[in-house]
Amino acid sequence: MADESKPLLIKRYASRRLYNTETSDYVTLEDIAGFIRAGREVKIVDLKSGAELTRSYLLQIIAEHESKGESVLPLGVLTDLVRSYTGTAQSVVPEFLASSFEMLRSGQSKLIENMTTINPMAQMPGFKAMQEQQAAFFKAMTGRWAEGEGPTDQAAAAPDADAESQSKEELDAIRKQLADMQATLAKMNK
Repeated sequence: MADESKPLLIKRYASRRLYNTETSDYVTLEDIAGFIRAGREVKIVDLKSGAELTRSYLLQIIAEHESKGESVLPLGVLTDLVRSYTGTAQSVVPEFLASSFEMLRSGQSKLIENMTTINPMAQMPGFKAMQEQQAAFFKAMTGRWAEGEGPTDQAAAAPDADAESQSKEELDAIRKQLADMQATLAKMNK
């Protein structure tokens, strides 16, 4: 069983083939890119010398994707990276890039968290009023049914003055609620 908290160790043989030490098989650059996309850290070392080669292989993966038209890095950024290898900028750029990507990761995770835990519709102006109007409308429409009177019971019951008066009041309340909802929606569309 693989310990995913530790980096996946990939060994490069003299033939330049890459060997996954966890699964005991050979892997390609695309396989390594897949491990990284899945959230796994990798460490690539030369079998003979023990030298760490991770950086150069990651750059190779990026170069392959960029050459296939899967551009992530704008030309200006690539130009600035080349410029950063000279002078004093070399000491500032790695820290800046690291903190920028950390902010990006943090922002993405917070956005995803907010989208799954918070209803985005609830942030709309007038949403609460609309919910209250819908609840009142639903209550007015189903109020009698909840009290034990079904639609067939109402039709069978003899009409009396109180029932007609109550029905007219409910109908007027529903009309007012619909007018309020239309006004709210009209304001939201402006």
